[in-house]
Amino acid sequence: MPKTVGVLALQGASREHTAALEKLGANVLQVRMPEHLRGLEALVIPGGESTTISMLLESSGTFEPLAHLISEGLPVLGTCAGMILLAKDVIDGRPDQKSFAQIDITVRRNGFGRQIASFESDLKISGFTAPFRGVFIRAPLVQSCDPSVETLATIELDGGGQSTVLCRQRNVTVSSFHPELTDDLRIHQMFLENLA
Repeated sequence: MPKTVGVLALQGASREHTAALEKLGANVLQVRMPEHLRGLEALVIPGGESTTISMLLESSGTFEPLAHLISEGLPVLGTCAGMILLAKDVIDGRPDQKSFAQIDITVRRNGFGRQIASFESDLKISGFTAPFRGVFIRAPLVQSCDPSVETLATIELDGGGQSTVLCRQRNVTVSSFHPELTDDLRIHQMFLENLA
């Protein structure tokens, strides 16, 4: 039985996530209003501009009902801006920017640099036999993770050390890169398999 997965379609890369999920057999619904949340078995919050998505969630009346569903256990995948919106603490966010605060990480907006600093990197992801090509565009940088957060992939930082770029805690999975901008469906597949 195909899973019914919502893709938040207020702003950002919703079309690419929709295509990836449909290729894997999911029944995908575009989420723009609170009534679009009914019947969802999971949700994807795409990349885009986190402050704009936050404001549109508020103005559409979708923020509070969605926050309730995530806190009640709705599985959610957040990529790039989605990671920022799900993080417990956000550095360099706007004062009026709201977060769902559903994964115990601290992130810095645009922590890898502005648009000109965008890059790609082969990532070793837990459970994958071959590298995954990560596309980083104005990506958030994970500053810290609570020990209860499961790190699935890290990246070497220019100044030394590592930063988590894919992690999960309870029902929330987040990535600082854009898996939807490659033809590799393994991260979306992993997300769907965890719904079973």
